[in-house]
Amino acid sequence: MQQERRERLLVFWLLASAFGIMFAVLSWAQEADLLPPADELGPWKGVMAVVTGLILYWLVAKDIPGGPGDV
Repeated sequence: MQQERRERLLVFWLLASAFGIMFAVLSWAQEADLLPPADELGPWKGVMAVVTGLILYWLVAKDIPGGPGDV
């Protein structure tokens, strides 16, 4: 049970980190005028951060040694 809880917390942490990373990247893109400003983009920046964060997790974090599913 302890191992399963640890794995769920790790997955949550990695997903939250991926969201934060992608939110920061999108913020940089707004500052670089690659994306519309916040008043035009509205909540879509958060939606984009969730989607791209899931992609980042799937590409990088899910297969790290000691990560989720590592036996």
